[in-house]
Amino acid sequence: MHPLFRIVSWKNKYDIEFKGLKEGLHEYEFKVDDKFFVHFNESLVKNGDIKVKAAFEKRSAFLKLHFTISGWLELTCDRCLDGYPQDVELETELFVKYGEESEFEEGDNVVWVLPEEHHLNLAQVIYEFVTLSIPLRHVHPNETGENSCNREMLERLNIIIDVEEVEEEEEIDPRWAALKNLKNNN
Repeated sequence: MHPLFRIVSWKNKYDIEFKGLKEGLHEYEFKVDDKFFVHFNESLVKNGDIKVKAAFEKRSAFLKLHFTISGWLELTCDRCLDGYPQDVELETELFVKYGEESEFEEGDNVVWVLPEEHHLNLAQVIYEFVTLSIPLRHVHPNETGENSCNREMLERLNIIIDVEEVEEEEEIDPRWAALKNLKNNN
């Protein structure tokens, strides 16, 4: 199989053909998994299982998509650097309008398509929405009330931090020592 054909074919799973559709509401469902994330360079995510529901509303002047995203992604914990499953959910909308993007300036939730277009590929849009569903802090979920981070890694990190603090204290210019003492007293 030609490599270009493989690249094009995976994206086709995320196409919506809208030219022949009647006006009204249409439902679509997409699956996002490990194979999906491989196609995006420098992705935060390598593994996951996401279900994307797209309620597609066709009107004569515009198209409207309501996305419901739910599932899990494997992330790297900011504290201990171990991988962990993170549940994610997001509901958002996207408007698709006909015309040239350079003609109009609108919000982030608007995509412009040329009037002669007959389909809409949602692969990049889905990737961006999945990425937006990731919390800012990546830490193991605290479901049982105790920290589920890798204890051995946390102990190693604490040793490194202690060594760096000792080295920093040894290198302090005496003129700054008085200021540091003021900071520590407060």
